[in-house]
Amino acid sequence: MVYRPISEYGAVGNDDRCALVDRDGSVDWLSFPHVAAPSVFARLLDAEDGGHFAVAPTGSYDSEQSYRERTNVLETRFETSRGTATLVDFMPTTTDGGDNQGDRDADRKRAELPDYQRALYRRFSCEDGALTVEADFKPRFDYARAETAVERADGRVVATGDDERLTLQVGGPLELEPREGRAVGTATLEADETVWFVLQYDHVTPRTPEDCRRIEAATTEYWRDWADGVASRAEEIVGDDPWLEEVVRSALVLKLLVNEGSGAIYAAPTTSLPEEYGDSRNWDYRYNWIRDAKFTVQALYNLGQEDAAREYFEWFREICHEDPEDIQPVYGVHGERELSEFELDNLAGYRFSAPVRVGNAAAEQRQLDVYGTIVQGLYETLLHDEHLTEEDWTSVRGLVDHVCDVWDERGAGIWEFRGEPRHYVHSKLMCWVAVDRGIELAGYHDEPIDTGRWEAEREAIREAIEERGYSEEAGSFVQHFETDETLDATCLLIPIFEFLPPDDDRVQATIDTVREELMTDEGLVHRTRGEDVPGEGRGAFLFCSFWLVDALVLADRVDEAREVFGNVLEHVESPPLLPERIAGQTGEYLGNYPQAFSHIGLINSAIYLGCAADRSMAHDPLTGDLDGEPLFRS
Repeated sequence: MVYRPISEYGAVGNDDRCALVDRDGSVDWLSFPHVAAPSVFARLLDAEDGGHFAVAPTGSYDSEQSYRERTNVLETRFETSRGTATLVDFMPTTTDGGDNQGDRDADRKRAELPDYQRALYRRFSCEDGALTVEADFKPRFDYARAETAVERADGRVVATGDDERLTLQVGGPLELEPREGRAVGTATLEADETVWFVLQYDHVTPRTPEDCRRIEAATTEYWRDWADGVASRAEEIVGDDPWLEEVVRSALVLKLLVNEGSGAIYAAPTTSLPEEYGDSRNWDYRYNWIRDAKFTVQALYNLGQEDAAREYFEWFREICHEDPEDIQPVYGVHGERELSEFELDNLAGYRFSAPVRVGNAAAEQRQLDVYGTIVQGLYETLLHDEHLTEEDWTSVRGLVDHVCDVWDERGAGIWEFRGEPRHYVHSKLMCWVAVDRGIELAGYHDEPIDTGRWEAEREAIREAIEERGYSEEAGSFVQHFETDETLDATCLLIPIFEFLPPDDDRVQATIDTVREELMTDEGLVHRTRGEDVPGEGRGAFLFCSFWLVDALVLADRVDEAREVFGNVLEHVESPPLLPERIAGQTGEYLGNYPQAFSHIGLINSAIYLGCAADRSMAHDPLTGDLDGEPLFRS
């Protein structure tokens, strides 16, 4: 049983689906009909029994993987002693003909084409010489728990399990024959010969090679048009800095993880990739976390993705209308509240890191930071071109009133530790943000709003953070009120959320302490450290590294910020996708992958650095004051 390094996987997808393909041409992770559904291929989590779909030359070969320029079309190139070949993987992004072909409103139309989207296209082409290709199709429905049958029907390979069905069409000089729950076949290809594989979930739409070529061309055009628009906007901000393409690639990854129907964003398309090999801290990330809101809105708007930002805002707006007591830290991207967590005993786990989990019990936690995140997310959106309705304002008022009632209580915190609740400094910070932004929004309301209580509670929160959250001994803000030594990278957010100015001595000391105590020798940042913190594993948390970049820029320590940013980019491999964590000494990727939070961090930090070249860093360059325009609509 062999497990590939996580960094050796590329991702392809469309709207609500995502497949991971390794450098040997094997699809080792894919869930249908959507990202959070049970898997049909899960070799990523069990090399023996999880299921896969492999296409590669027989015998020995060298391979490398990359994306077609500015697209989410993945190419795996094989070189053998007899010839070379390329495997192309993609999921369709437009229809295959008629009025919709090449339509610039494809995003909206795609939501109306669920059958068409539930497909994976694979093209294996011999480019020169001759070689033998082998295909091994081994689906396993319902996380490999369902009995799967594979047979031929009407010239196609059909896999069934429970009430699900996959249909595989093969076009070209290769035939697959069913054999004990899988289908296999080989063919010798000469130069310019091609085999197409079209895998469809729960439907059959006949595809000829000509259809496939047209769909490939349309998908490539769609991604390039979209990415070129992002690049034009990003170039205005980051200028001629060398990381423009990294920003564009991060935007492409983020686009893969956006659900076009709801506007919500998957944190990652995988579950249970471990924080540390052999440990039990393996979580399901196929959901939308509220805590990502501020940074997500920033990234989308600054990349010119106003429509996506508005759709995300609408998803967010519905959340804020709930009773504050009922608001969860995390939701399903289709609006699901019930994310009951359970373990899959039948899967061994990536590199035998059990358990494999589905669902996430964090949805049941009490995280006081979510209220500040919601109000800040609304505030961020209002910096652009949205307005609040009276219903929105009623919700904001309810949220701020609730924060005033509960801010001095304990909670689980942003890192979702499953031990005793604590007075986390980050949670208090976000409670302060909720009240502070609520007060500012109140100033723009048509009618006078009595904010006396809010102002008093805002001051009380400030005093608590400054008196109980800062440790002279540690020379830093700390993780929670009950410690003088446990450090947490979330304290870097204090200047980012404008709680204290960047030149405050305590902010500067916190930055220095994070660099000294939480930074690895390779220049990456752990999220926390202390005797009373659960094991953090070997990996540095990438988003925390980007927080350090942002805090350094705000503190006018731009050269240091560029150095930290460069440290992260040095660890990016090909294909250039980011995990949650990177092990400093080995460079191994850890955690679920690709991670939206990491790519959002890269985008925003590049923007911070771009802004640093031509403007004062006295405040967050991605946040500004509201401009006095009417903010409320009845």
